Amino acid sequence: MRMIEISPSRKIDERELTFDYIRAAGPGGQNVNKVATAVQLRFDIWGNDSLPIDVKARLVKLAGKRVTGEGVLIIEARRFRTQEKNRTDAIERFVALVGKSLEAPKPRKKTRPTAGSREKRLQSKKKRSEVKQTRGGKSFESD
Repeated sequence: MRMIEISPSRKIDERELTFDYIRAAGPGGQNVNKVATAVQLRFDIWGNDSLPIDVKARLVKLAGKRVTGEGVLIIEARRFRTQEKNRTDAIERFVALVGKSLEAPKPRKKTRPTAGSREKRLQSKKKRSEVKQTRGGKSFESD
């Protein structure tokens, strides 16, 4: 049983990942048509117990289109010509993505506008109002 370390406190069992090997496009000559060197890493986000729910939600949001409708994260690695390098690349990208989702977003601190910015806003509103007032045009009232 091999564990993949995401952070010092968080590890994921490698058995929770599934790997599919597919043929990759790109460089490789005739080899590209014969050998399945590209790797598809699959991780069932909602079907595992190793991540808390808030981390799973952030992971789905971060992964975007790489998550299927069933909640399976798919990472494709086809950068290298060998299966082993592509597998390692897929795992590294997975670790980086999950590691990023472990970081909780900082809560936004409410700030108040400064006196100067309020004054500037009011001045621009006043100027705009004056511009519109001068657009009045001629009135065609008959006495």
